[in-house]
Amino acid sequence: MNLRRTLAVAQKEVIHIRRDPRSLILIILLPIILLLLYGFALNFDIKHVPIAVFDQDGGRLSQNFIKEFGGSSYFELRQYVADYQEIDRLINSRQVQAALVIPHDFSRQVKTDKSAKVQVIVDGVDANTANVILGYIQAVVAIYNQNLVMERFRRQGLTWLKLPVKSDVRFWFNEELASVNFIVPGLIVVIMTMVGALLTALTVVREVERGSMESLLATPLTKAELLLGKMAPYFVIGMVDVAITVVMGEGVFGVPRRGSLMLLVAMAAIFLVATLGHGLLISVTAQNQLQAYQIAMLTTFLPAFLLSGFVFSIQLMPWPLQFISYAVPARYLVSIAKGIYLKGIGLEVLWGEALMLTVAAAAFLLLALRKCKKKLE
Repeated sequence: MNLRRTLAVAQKEVIHIRRDPRSLILIILLPIILLLLYGFALNFDIKHVPIAVFDQDGGRLSQNFIKEFGGSSYFELRQYVADYQEIDRLINSRQVQAALVIPHDFSRQVKTDKSAKVQVIVDGVDANTANVILGYIQAVVAIYNQNLVMERFRRQGLTWLKLPVKSDVRFWFNEELASVNFIVPGLIVVIMTMVGALLTALTVVREVERGSMESLLATPLTKAELLLGKMAPYFVIGMVDVAITVVMGEGVFGVPRRGSLMLLVAMAAIFLVATLGHGLLISVTAQNQLQAYQIAMLTTFLPAFLLSGFVFSIQLMPWPLQFISYAVPARYLVSIAKGIYLKGIGLEVLWGEALMLTVAAAAFLLLALRKCKKKLE
C-alpha cells in the first residue's frame, strides 16, 4: 500500500468536506446538540412526584401522616381534593401522578391499635414510574408505622427493642443513583455511531452517483488505499467529536471519570474504526445515497440505541435479542465507557470487550474491502 496515494485520496475527501462547510459545522454541532438534548431530557431520577390528598378524616393523626409525604424530597403535595371525581380529573390531566385517600375513621383505627387502611391511586400508564412511586409510598408508610410503634412503647413504659439484623445500604460506583452518570458514557457511544457511520456511508456511493469513480479506477489506486484514504478525514472528525463529548460530559454534567482517559480514547478510536468500516461497507454495497443513509440508520444507530445497554438493560431483554446484541459493537464500548467512568477499571477486567471491538473493526474493514472489490470490478 502506497502512503502517498492514500494521503492523496484523503486530501481529495477533505476538499469535498471544505466545499460544504455547513455539513462540517453540523457534524461538529451534532454531538453538542445530542448531548445536551439527551443529557437533560433523558432522566430516570424520579423526585418531587406531584400527588393529591383526599383527607376524609381531618384529624391530627391524618395530618401527621400527610406531613410525612410533604417532608420527603420524593413527593410534592400539589392539591387537596374533596371527592374522587377531582382525583380522576387531576390524574387524567396529568397534574398529579398519584393520590392519597385517607378514610374517615383513620384516627379512630390508629388510636384503638387497629390497622388503618389507606388508599393510594397511582397513574399506571408508565409501569416503571408507577412501581417506583409505589415503592416510595411504601417506604414513607413504613417510617410512619415505625414512629407510631415507638410512641406506643414509650407510653406503656416499654423499652424499644432493636431488630436483630440491621441493613446499611450503600451503592457502589454511582452513589447518588444519578441517571446522568450512566447516560452520558453511553451517549458518547451513540453519538460516535451516528456520526461515524452516517459520514462514511455516503463516501463511495457518492463517487458512483457523480460519475467520478471511473476516474479513480483509472489511477493506480488499490482498493485498500481508496477506502483508507476516504476514511482518514472522518476518523479525525470523529475523534474531535469524542473530545467534545468527553469534555462536555465532565464539564457540563459533572460525570465522574475514575478510570484512565488514555484507555477511553484508545477504545473509542478502535470503536470508531469499526463504525467507519461499517459505514464503508454500506457505501460500497448501496445503490444510491438515500439507500445508504437508510441502511446506516437501520443497522447502526438503532442497534446502538436499543441493543447496546445504553438505556435498556440487556439482561432484561428476551434471549433472542440478547443473542443479537453480541453482534453490536456499541455493546462493548458502552460496557467499557461505563466501567472506566464509574468503576475506574482497566484492561485487566475489560480485555474481553476490547478484544471484541478489535475483532469487529478488523471484520468490517475486511468485508468492506471484499465487497468493494466485487463492486468496482
